[in-house]
Amino acid sequence: MSRYAVINEEAPTSHLPFSPATFAGGFIFVSGQASVDDLGQIVLDTFEGEFRRSFENIRKVLASTGLTFEDIVKVNSFLARQEDLAEYNRLYREFFSAPFPARTTLVGVLGQGSIQFEVDVIAYRAPA
Repeated sequence: MSRYAVINEEAPTSHLPFSPATFAGGFIFVSGQASVDDLGQIVLDTFEGEFRRSFENIRKVLASTGLTFEDIVKVNSFLARQEDLAEYNRLYREFFSAPFPARTTLVGVLGQGSIQFEVDVIAYRAPA
């Protein structure tokens, strides 16, 4: 199976040793995206602001592969606080509808005083 990194000049960059996404066997594994600007600098905001910026970063990475949110088959989300869970579910429905992707949501795993939200996804590109 071949594997290669997906690079998109419009997506945020990072100084850390990882690819924004990796393509393998028809699947696109998008690395964790947080509320960062195009230079990879953290942008602290409200929960909604961080959620939207994170999902915009996902959109940019997927766009470089010709995929959209409709191609996402799995979502892994990380929230800092339990009290943001209801807002998370409300915002999530703006991006996804039935049949929803498989999903894992972990709460309380992000450090205090840091980002409030991070997400990574797996998307699938059917063979042509």
